[in-house]
Parts: sequence; C-alpha cells; structure tokens
Amino acid sequence: MFDKKSARIRRAKKTRAHIRHLGVHRLTVNRTPRHIYAQIISPTGGEVITQASTLDDSLRSGKTGNIDAATAVGELIAKRGKEAGITKVAFDRSGFKYHGRVKALAEAARENGLEF
Repeated sequence: MFDKKSARIRRAKKTRAHIRHLGVHRLTVNRTPRHIYAQIISPTGGEVITQASTLDDSLRSGKTGNIDAATAVGELIAKRGKEAGITKVAFDRSGFKYHGRVKALAEAARENGLEF
C-alpha cells in the first residue's frame, strides 16, 4: 500500500541514482514541520562535508519552521560550503516538492554562491 512517505522515498531514490551517476557533491534537504536540515554530501555518498539546520545555535532563536528560517539555512549552508571549497553541487530535494521552504532554501543557497 502506498502512503505519502513511501511515495516520497521512491521519488528520492530516482533522484539520488541520477546524482550518483553524475558524480558531483550533493546538497540534500530534509524538512519536518518544525525544522529544516541541509547537508552537502561527497560524491561517493559516504561523507558529510558540511551541514546546517534550524537546530544551529545561531538560527535557533525565533521561528524554525517557516520560509524565513529556510532562507537562513540556505545562506548558512552556502557559506559553509564555500569555506570547504565547494561551489558546484547537485540539488537533492529528497522527494519533496520544489515549493515553499525547500524552494526558499535552494534560492538562498544559489544567491550566496552555490551553483546547481
């Protein structure tokens, strides 16, 4: 039986297989009703290069489950990615629609120097 989560994971598998074939760093996003998380993962998939989320101390004050918080996480992940020497990534939305908080995070990361 299909439910929302299994359908999302099925969509995510297709995207991840395509990104693995490209062999580039992957910017992956996960969202919950309360928080949003972003990670830059190595091309082999075995190492997290850098991460940012609304759980970070600098972003924890205020609301954490809205578009403004997602924009702040996008800016932070782009800054940390550039510090690690990464400018080009593939965007993995983890099966979520490119809408709302996911879109805000992606656009903020693009504006702050990540290319995808």
